[in-house]
Amino acid sequence: MRRSRILLYSILLLIPVAVGTAAYARAAADTPGPQKSTSGWTLPPDAADTKSPLTVDDKVLAVGKKVFTDKCQKCHGQKGLGDGPDADPDHAEEMNLTNPKRADRNSDGVVFYKVMNGRRSPKMPAFKDELSKEQVWSVVAYAQSLRKK
Repeated sequence: MRRSRILLYSILLLIPVAVGTAAYARAAADTPGPQKSTSGWTLPPDAADTKSPLTVDDKVLAVGKKVFTDKCQKCHGQKGLGDGPDADPDHAEEMNLTNPKRADRNSDGVVFYKVMNGRRSPKMPAFKDELSKEQVWSVVAYAQSLRKK
């Protein structure tokens, strides 16, 4: 009799725990998190829709060009063609920032997150610890200006 009462109380205590765990798991599955793509980028689900807080003008482009020259040119090349001295020849097409065909996949928000977070392979350093968000948005504006029209 005592065992059956203990078993009953145990079951009654475990039911709310099981229901709570299931609800938490369902909520976690419904919450969008960073998306890891097959190309090695980890981007938040809203990256493509993220807009720059900066108004692109000559001053922003000048800041972006300076950042690009200091941080990006050695791989992406002076004109963004992916032909810098440290460029990976196996990924030259991906490193070419001027290709208009890649514009749909590389909105300002996507480029911002790529510059901020980088990736391991093919190598792209993360600059979130070196550059301010404003500097990153400026270099995004400059890099996007290199794209062939």
